[in-house]
Amino acid sequence: MAISVKEVERVARLARIKLTEKEKEKLKGDLSRILDYFEKMKEVDAGNADLILSIAGLTNVFRKDENPLSAEADKIKKMIGQAPERQENFVKTKPVFEK
Repeated sequence: MAISVKEVERVARLARIKLTEKEKEKLKGDLSRILDYFEKMKEVDAGNADLILSIAGLTNVFRKDENPLSAEADKIKKMIGQAPERQENFVKTKPVFEK
């Protein structure tokens, strides 16, 4: 699939890079070869191929998604309850900065 210099300039503008005329010509050929390769890949029948996710045998390990404070919620409520002044789940203090 042949790519024009105008298309190379458009891609360069989208990537926000400046190219010389020599670089544009080189990229025109490179991008054309890459797209030709993808055209060849479309011809391959991979309908019976098994999906390979990893050749290293590694797996992701996920932790249970939970709020770390939920286990401590009773302790936190008890501590806030002992404060002389409080508002909802916050301890009220005297102002630190004067106006």
